[in-house]
Amino acid sequence: MLSAFSNTFKIPELRKRILITLGLVLICRLIAMVPTPGVDWQTLQTQLARLREQNAMGGGMMDWFNVFSGGALTKCAVGTLSIWPYISASIIIQLLTAVVPTLERLNREGESGRAKIAQYTRYLAIAICMFQAGGIAFALMNPGALGLGGIRLVANPGPMFTVMTVICVTSASLLVMWLADQITQRGIGNGTSLIIMINITSRLPVAIFEAWQRYFGIGEAAASRPLMELPILLLFGFLVIMGTVMLTQGVRKVPIHSTRRSVGGGRAFSGGMQQTYMPLRVNYTGVMPIIFAGPLIQFPGVLLARIPESITWLEGVRNFGRSLTDMTSPLHLIVYALLIMFFAFFWVATQFNAMQISDNLKRDGSYIPGIRPGLATAEYLDALMTRVTLIGGTGLLIIALLPQLLRKLMGVPWEMASFFGGTSLLIIVGVALDTLRMIESHLLMRNYDGFLKHGRLRGRR
Repeated sequence: MLSAFSNTFKIPELRKRILITLGLVLICRLIAMVPTPGVDWQTLQTQLARLREQNAMGGGMMDWFNVFSGGALTKCAVGTLSIWPYISASIIIQLLTAVVPTLERLNREGESGRAKIAQYTRYLAIAICMFQAGGIAFALMNPGALGLGGIRLVANPGPMFTVMTVICVTSASLLVMWLADQITQRGIGNGTSLIIMINITSRLPVAIFEAWQRYFGIGEAAASRPLMELPILLLFGFLVIMGTVMLTQGVRKVPIHSTRRSVGGGRAFSGGMQQTYMPLRVNYTGVMPIIFAGPLIQFPGVLLARIPESITWLEGVRNFGRSLTDMTSPLHLIVYALLIMFFAFFWVATQFNAMQISDNLKRDGSYIPGIRPGLATAEYLDALMTRVTLIGGTGLLIIALLPQLLRKLMGVPWEMASFFGGTSLLIIVGVALDTLRMIESHLLMRNYDGFLKHGRLRGRR
């Protein structure tokens, strides 16, 4: 494997792509560090640290956004939204494609149709970004909305500050979107996925610092946990990563028989039987169920928890909201688990078209052994995908709940626990496998050894 990494810099084209990727990623990280003009970000950072001390476990909605923005939220940087408006727009368009006939027709038109859909996605991303940037400006001018009452974050609040913030944040987000496209075209790997992964891994030094403070102590502060716990935690993390790789790479192979067709003398004729298989990914949904479930719990919970205490007759509703946002409470864990399983099946139901696959097989002269072509094949694939989704959704559920369980049972801080499962680990593993697969394909094309002696890396797609 080490020789494979050294060989990557022996190929001029691959070396150029890797250096371009590193340079563009560095620019993305710089964007996440430039503070928004007119904001006292140091005061904001101090107040957020105070809130974390009050809730030592962390892991609230703001911590969640801070991890995925690469720490840009605590600095109130112009790159706070990063690539996420484009991700949100892509998800919305992808869901609408399954239910809106016009978008579905465009998707079937090939490259030209997909180009139009990509253009609509960018327009929607700009609208989402402007809306979210306006929300950021309002929250900064009204710190009470963030639970930071009694402080002043904006020197000159007003309409001009709102306009300036919307322009700065939207422009930075559009620049990150453009950089992601450049990474995809001129670099190595998928630019959007790489930027998200880099944002997440940028919080790794903070997690290492917290681990060192927890098990070895820093300065006069003594260690808070026994050192024997650290090897157990590292072994557990290694096993979780192995399980995540297996879940990401796992497929259910459906055997496919097809008749090879040859053309000669102006007519086509059968030339024998060819056997292949159709891979159904175990984790077909990826991280989408977790991305959907997290905000769907946090937003209503935050709104209910902010009910004024003066309204005594709504105390039960207010406590319900607080319990819903507490990521270690039994209520949150149960609702979170149910939402993940629901969205796992919902995503498969909207994106996996068994009837279309059956029609394509029939048109190509292919069939599943023992299953009649047409409706019977579609029903078989639908039932099989349901069982595969149940297995994949259960595995996804276990990985998603591991950080919360570690925090509840062992008191692991949020920054550390987020690397032991959940969306962070799934994205890191998936993007790393995809990027290594692309590098390996370049190596094999030029007769170099890949990363594995036997077999090849499989991407998620």
